[in-house]
Amino acid sequence: MPGLLLALAGGQRAALRSLYDRQSTRLFGIANAVLRDRDAAADALHDAFLRIATRAGQFDPARGAAEAWLAAIVRHAALDLARKRGRELPSDDPALGDTPVAPEALDRVLANDDSRRLKDCLSTLEANRREGIVLAFVHGLSHAQIAARLALPLGTVKAWIRRGLLQLRGCLT
Repeated sequence: MPGLLLALAGGQRAALRSLYDRQSTRLFGIANAVLRDRDAAADALHDAFLRIATRAGQFDPARGAAEAWLAAIVRHAALDLARKRGRELPSDDPALGDTPVAPEALDRVLANDDSRRLKDCLSTLEANRREGIVLAFVHGLSHAQIAARLALPLGTVKAWIRRGLLQLRGCLT
């Protein structure tokens, strides 16, 4: 994967097609988990690949895995699109017409082999830290939204997520 990003940064447009072929399904899953709308997720994925094409030279393998870098770009594109559309994330309240997030949403995002290590590291976290990280990074909720959903003080949620991310960093390195 890093080789494709380097080739793309060097101007080889065929590398973008290869990258898309290899990663689009996984990245679409991330965008769809954030937006919960297949059409909007497709738009976010398109925007993300435009960003990837123009920013491939910014990828630094010393700072992390290419897959994580790509996932972050897609996640940010999805969140940008959600903000641009002025749309709130569903509340999981069926009375409002919202559908709850399936508990296995993270499993679908982490279904490919490259993500098994992340999944293994997530399983080592305490349940509260894991839940906070999943709500923030898979479902795109803000710290304040997570605190409201879990009926916890904002500082507690921030601390859980920060400690969980530190643990993940240690596990993944």
